[in-house]
Amino acid sequence: MKCNKWTIALAAAGVVSVGSVVQAEEASNNVLTGLSSTTLSGYIDTSASWRVGKNSGPIFGRTFDGADKQDGFNLNAVKLSLEKPMDEGQWSAGYKLDLVFGPDASYYSTLLNGGGIANDLAVKQAYAAFRAPVGNGIDFKMGVFDTLIGYEVFESGNNPNFSRSYGYALEPTHHTGVIASYHVNDMISVSGGVANTYTGAINGRPDYPGIDTAAQTQKTYMAAVTVTLPDNLGVLAGSTIYAGIVDGLNSDDVRRNSKDTTSYYVGQTLNTPLEGLSIGAAFDFREDGANAIVTGDNWAWALAAYGSYQATEKLKLNARGDWTKGSDGTYDIKAGEQIELGSVTLTADYSLWDSFVTRLEGRWDRDLNGDEVFGDNNVFTVALNAIYKF
Repeated sequence: MKCNKWTIALAAAGVVSVGSVVQAEEASNNVLTGLSSTTLSGYIDTSASWRVGKNSGPIFGRTFDGADKQDGFNLNAVKLSLEKPMDEGQWSAGYKLDLVFGPDASYYSTLLNGGGIANDLAVKQAYAAFRAPVGNGIDFKMGVFDTLIGYEVFESGNNPNFSRSYGYALEPTHHTGVIASYHVNDMISVSGGVANTYTGAINGRPDYPGIDTAAQTQKTYMAAVTVTLPDNLGVLAGSTIYAGIVDGLNSDDVRRNSKDTTSYYVGQTLNTPLEGLSIGAAFDFREDGANAIVTGDNWAWALAAYGSYQATEKLKLNARGDWTKGSDGTYDIKAGEQIELGSVTLTADYSLWDSFVTRLEGRWDRDLNGDEVFGDNNVFTVALNAIYKF
């Protein structure tokens, strides 16, 4: 043990004990060892958005760029991530913590019925991870983690377009529970887990109308499989096909659950013979016993097609076509009949620096039923998105 002269003097005077000094040094060394393998990352996401023509009325189906984000400048989100990744050993452990600040954090706070600390601060993920040496190794996450399904994610800079698809709005966001992942071989990976609720407050419990909580065995179950095409398929090598399901009750009284909510998802991303061009597709189908507007059996589906072309080292062009249909109350539309929407989104992504993302995007949404749910049958928006990643 090494102590400086001031510590020795304090110990001699009886102010501190030698044992406490040893324990403090051991604790300090443990903290330093843990922090040495922890990474800090995150981003600052900003935008400027304009609604062309009619400048009022709701924009249904849009998750983070609705009417409240139009005709001005926006701070969308600030994300901070602390992570100790698991290493390659048979036995390994780690953790991850994602904190989100800013207006988009309210999506979690509101959706989670108080799950965030405040409207502008929310815990997005917080889990402990470990690997068990079974077969190729089973990776476990326990805590709060992102949902298994979906083509797009909360982090807009990781999506091909700035605005989210209709399908994103139909999916759960995250769960509190445990999930296991297993790499079967170079082609196939599988995941499965159990959580408290389909979506809802962190640590929330499932509920039925008029009942505080459901039965103890009433949990949310999820599973997914990923197929990665092998190298011997030429230009298709590395392409992926993904399918998943999530089924369970919510913990949100507003939804007045009458039965489980079930989400089915299938998506794929394919490479093409044209260098720099990839295409993708995603299909979401959700059925549940209630939504925020209407009780009873409800359903909705969304289909999206994606195209991405790396035109130059710095310029990428992305396109998405989106089509959705659902029963009363889908996307909180209060129309008295089924809704049907379509959209086309074009995005130019130009990266001046590796850590700085700039995107110019135009989007057209149309009410295909002609019910003028936007206050009109069409909505045209233009957005400039700037993200700094660190």
